[in-house]
Amino acid sequence: MIHNIRYRVFIYENEDKDEVLEALLNILSTAEPEVEEAEGLLEEKMLILTGTISKKRDTREFLNTLMESIGEDQLVKLYNDLDRKMDEKGNLFLRLSKEKALEEEWEILDGGDSIHLKIKIAAYPAKKEVAIKKISEIFPENIKKD
Repeated sequence: MIHNIRYRVFIYENEDKDEVLEALLNILSTAEPEVEEAEGLLEEKMLILTGTISKKRDTREFLNTLMESIGEDQLVKLYNDLDRKMDEKGNLFLRLSKEKALEEEWEILDGGDSIHLKIKIAAYPAKKEVAIKKISEIFPENIKKD
């Protein structure tokens, strides 16, 4: 279902690096991020955590946990937003709340300070329409009717 999950998280000066790492690990338990130092637009220092999860077992666990952890309203919204959140190459883009992840909760956001995920859907050919059809298979039937 998923080839890989690429992730990126920004850690700002006023944030605790260990807490943000814990939030990331609550979402992607096998993440082993690379750390890069960067400067923001206002020259504030920040860290960027990046990496890729490719093991099938880990990507399957992520997908199952996502589907079980977000509420029905978010599940409906995600299903209805698939066209907007999927690019032409079959990558699904999600943002999850860092704050909620630290509390071991999952909340999909449309913007703001978040854990950025680029999820490559295993679809052949690798096209948006095929990927949307493939990922739609995991949604419960009652969600698809809303």
